[in-house]
Amino acid sequence: MESLRTDAAETTLVSRSVPIATPSFRAVLRDADAPRTVWSAPGEATVVGSGAAATLTADGSDRFASIREASESLFASGDVHAGTEAARPRLFGGFAFHGDSASGSPWEDFPGARFVFPRVQVTWTDDDAWLTVNAVGRDVDPETVESRLDRERDRIATLADPDPSVDPPGVTDRRRTTPRSEWRSGVEAVVSRIRSGDLRKVVLAQALDVDLAGRLSLPDVLSRLGRAYPECYRFLVEPEPSESRPQPSFFGATPERLVSLRGRTVETDALAGTTGRGETPAEDEWLAQELARDEKNAHEHDLVAETIEEQLSPFAGTVSAGSRRIKRLATVQHLWTPITATLDRDEHVLSLVEALHPTPAVGGLPPERALETIRDTEPFDRGWYAAPVGWIDAAGYGTFAVALRSAVVRGDTATLFAGVGIVADSDPDREWDEVQLKYRPILDELEREER
Repeated sequence: MESLRTDAAETTLVSRSVPIATPSFRAVLRDADAPRTVWSAPGEATVVGSGAAATLTADGSDRFASIREASESLFASGDVHAGTEAARPRLFGGFAFHGDSASGSPWEDFPGARFVFPRVQVTWTDDDAWLTVNAVGRDVDPETVESRLDRERDRIATLADPDPSVDPPGVTDRRRTTPRSEWRSGVEAVVSRIRSGDLRKVVLAQALDVDLAGRLSLPDVLSRLGRAYPECYRFLVEPEPSESRPQPSFFGATPERLVSLRGRTVETDALAGTTGRGETPAEDEWLAQELARDEKNAHEHDLVAETIEEQLSPFAGTVSAGSRRIKRLATVQHLWTPITATLDRDEHVLSLVEALHPTPAVGGLPPERALETIRDTEPFDRGWYAAPVGWIDAAGYGTFAVALRSAVVRGDTATLFAGVGIVADSDPDREWDEVQLKYRPILDELEREER
């Protein structure tokens, strides 16, 4: 990657990168300072960020535009020597599901939007690894950054892979925010409104609070999730540390991409319709075929795919949907339609994020009425659950996933989230069972069991 440089007197951002011997992911994350950042996506480099050279925050319905403007200002002038495109300066973070700040436990420290420009960053590609040191300020000295880069390189070279890995801590208690009886009545009320024509679809979620027998090792959790769910988007975002309460960490391994933008090429996914995995290959294939033939799931999926195409059409000359297919994960199978588009003009990825969020896969139709129903029905704040998480670069390109299969951990407590799409043919008990399936990827990393 070519170096980007401006007059030194105007420079506010300095970034230096060097290739390094490939370090252990677990060792680097274990050693990282808060706030820590992790991003790992299919076909992309894996990144661990340590600390914050700069932080961007915003609240309210204009949070997407606010972050875009702040990011453009941050990247406007800089002295960047990346060495490789994978190590270029990027901001990592995400947004709250609703327009306002998340409120109440476990979201007290999460604003409506927050992005971090890591102070130190390690990037793994298929072929190599890179160390990056970033600094932002009025009078940043490039030589000081280069000296720090040398020190960090020497320090990371001494990190040993923690072995053996730390087992899940175990769950001592669990509390559902939505009792089964309330869930049943809530789903029935939504189904009634859908059948009357007031709504077309609503995604209802649950939250599960659990007490842990010990501390959760996120380096081990995210490493195991990467092995179990290589086709998913792994993420970790943390707010600034607080002296008054334990550091919260929002993490997950989500199968759903919201959008990626490179040049004028857009890629996104319609992911809706779920079943379990079989005990045998034959049962697994039977379940997949039943999912593909199921009218309720097909209808729910098609609503999502058609809406995404409609949301992209104002930006794109061409929008193309692939054939509907099965995406198999370790614990569930989904109906999946990949969608691509070619933009008519240059756009910032956050313009697309704002246009697409929330898709009917996590919100509903009509959008505003569905969001109002979600607020009225769910007895908790979604916070950043089911919201966009990802990265943006100086060109306005980026990738965002939908924060599903996720949890917030704070000290010895964790809150897990999962949801399902409600349509006219939905059965409350069947939807309840689907939610429990979707808890499994994260719950398996909390419960102590024979592995």
